[in-house]
Amino acid sequence: MQTVNLGIVAHVDAGKTSLTERLLHATGVIDRLGSVDAGTTRTDTGEIERRRGITIRSAVAALPVRDRQVNLLDTPGHSDFVAEVERALGVLDAAVLVLSAVEGVQPHSRRLMRILRALRLPTLIFVNKIDRVGARADELVADVRRLLTPAVAPLGTVRAPGTPDALFRPDGPRYDDSAAHRLAEVLAEHDDELLAALVDDLPPDPDRLDAALREQVAAGRVHPLLFGSALSGAGVPELLDAVATLLPASPPAEPEPRARVFAIEREPTGERVAYLRSYGGQLRARQRVVAYRREPDGRITATRARITRLDVVGATTDHAAPALTAGHIARVVGLTGVRLGDQLGGPAGLDGRSFFPAPTLEAVVRPRDPARALALHAALLDLADADPFIRTRVAPAGGTSVLLYGEVQREVLAATLAEGYGIEATFGPARLMHVERPTGAGAAVEVIGHGFLGTVGFRVEPGSGVDYRLAVELGSLPPAFHRAIEEATRAALDQGRYGWPVTDIRITLTHSGYWSPITTAGHFRDLAPYVLMQALAEAGTRVFEPCRRFEAEVPADRLGPVTSYLGRLGARIDGTDEIPAGWRIGGVLPARLEPEAQQRLPDLSGGEGLWSSAPGGDRPVAGDPPRRPRTDGNPFDRVEYLRFLARPGSRP
Repeated sequence: MQTVNLGIVAHVDAGKTSLTERLLHATGVIDRLGSVDAGTTRTDTGEIERRRGITIRSAVAALPVRDRQVNLLDTPGHSDFVAEVERALGVLDAAVLVLSAVEGVQPHSRRLMRILRALRLPTLIFVNKIDRVGARADELVADVRRLLTPAVAPLGTVRAPGTPDALFRPDGPRYDDSAAHRLAEVLAEHDDELLAALVDDLPPDPDRLDAALREQVAAGRVHPLLFGSALSGAGVPELLDAVATLLPASPPAEPEPRARVFAIEREPTGERVAYLRSYGGQLRARQRVVAYRREPDGRITATRARITRLDVVGATTDHAAPALTAGHIARVVGLTGVRLGDQLGGPAGLDGRSFFPAPTLEAVVRPRDPARALALHAALLDLADADPFIRTRVAPAGGTSVLLYGEVQREVLAATLAEGYGIEATFGPARLMHVERPTGAGAAVEVIGHGFLGTVGFRVEPGSGVDYRLAVELGSLPPAFHRAIEEATRAALDQGRYGWPVTDIRITLTHSGYWSPITTAGHFRDLAPYVLMQALAEAGTRVFEPCRRFEAEVPADRLGPVTSYLGRLGARIDGTDEIPAGWRIGGVLPARLEPEAQQRLPDLSGGEGLWSSAPGGDRPVAGDPPRRPRTDGNPFDRVEYLRFLARPGSRP
């Protein structure tokens, strides 16, 4: 039986989880439809998900579709939980992008479609809620072509949209002349034979159309579009037909064993469960494995573990000890220390790509009971394994700072700490994350015997990312000492001269030395950040603030006032495009100014303005840069202590 790992992705409230429930019901997996509002759906199993009515963690359910097993991944729709979506996208064979026939193309829908197209992931578009008042059909197709992709192929039409009797009428099974011609026009963009037939005014051959459609869908060039309603079931049989006939199955097994961790959760018993998708080889219970991870700085690290339990999704109970094989997904227990995105079997394929930007908000979390500060920090470290974007660090006065995408994630994190770990916590005000970049070159060195039990020298200069190099012989220090210097240096870059993370820097180790057997790796962990800070101070750094790339749609007669206001606010206007409803203004502005722009837009546009935005890089801060509070125990805070130790007679 073929396997298809199919992701359901959408902007929040497009009806994604309700559609998943309808598909499970239509294929006989469940005998009663659950409800998002009632908290009874199959895939939203967490108490917080049921209470809030949103998907927070990716969930997997298997369903039979003709001769295929489809592993359905219901992913979060809220942009605060993009880490879950990103890891799910990496293990999919195909996707269904769900849109609302009422709300239409929304900001997160556009972001998702850009990523799906960049991945060339075979994608169906399902327009949900055709039975709701205000539902649109032809107008929405035009919006999809304008805002998502022109390579969309509607596979039918809607009867009585916006009413309880709304139905989807599919084209075919052998297309009428009008439908065949419309489909051929879309496919001819990538098919010379169909293009020649259109030029010669020849009727398209239905078999040729079917073959071209399957081929172009599999290549991610064309996206079939269907309409329906998860509530009434309209269009769902046609969607299942498209899954069975148009989407490609999982590719053949790779020659070497490989499996990717794409989700982590905790069961009520406290057991840690990792979800793995296999690309080759076999995994079984009680097997010892090595998990590989690409760190943010590009290094690949390895963790050894032993599988204690393995449950293959969709496996029948007649196999006493199922094995995870290529194309399938399993729930695995026993992988202690494994994080989201880790890979079992080997490091090949760990490219470290990220399609979503890192969070731009930082907040300090503190326990209501000060005695639970260490427990809080441990809990947040555990949660960071399931969401690496959280990025915890120790903060002053018993707090822990975390990176966040928004308010909803903060509320969910607080509820998770209370219900999953028994820790009542408070969150301080969120602040925007900035970064520092070196503005010049600098160097520093500390020599052994002058209050230090090691020699370290660095040269720093502008670079790309974090580029660590050696200008000393590799054998000048034991490998453990080299590792200690590099690890401490990379960790110290979390806080630059103004407290912000330092990036786009090249660091070269220029001097090294030690006394045997007195010097230890710990001495280098203390010394390296101190020397780095001196070199960075000589080089100088500049602070950059995050920006948002925005699009504002306004009526034709409001173009002038809106662009004038945005210019005064500090936005950079990149261009304006005329659209049927007026004008679309595109540009970039600092993220700190976006709330003000969103608040003023309704007044400036007569209540008809639309605003959408996405991360837009960063730009230098004008004037005095903001400072980020330093953490307790940060390596840079040890500078004065190390200076004291360096004074003659300061050591016992």
